[in-house]
Amino acid sequence: MHPTTEPTIEQRRLAWRCRRGMLELDIVLQTFIDEHFQALTGEELTVFDEMLDLPDNVFWGLVADPSKIHEHATVESVLTKIRAK
Repeated sequence: MHPTTEPTIEQRRLAWRCRRGMLELDIVLQTFIDEHFQALTGEELTVFDEMLDLPDNVFWGLVADPSKIHEHATVESVLTKIRAK
């Protein structure tokens, strides 16, 4: 997260939920939190929160295969930001 901006309680809660058992997913999500989290819209935050309920292997499948376009535009927007390096 941006060092000069204090995260909200909700942002800290979501950042904590990004800690995963799968190392690859954990690394990708921590990078996402550091680089893109502050700029998410309210709808993107809601979708991201719902995505965090997915099992690691399902979530990783969504993240790792950019050839599959998700039908929900907000989900695809969040996935695009997660995949950005």
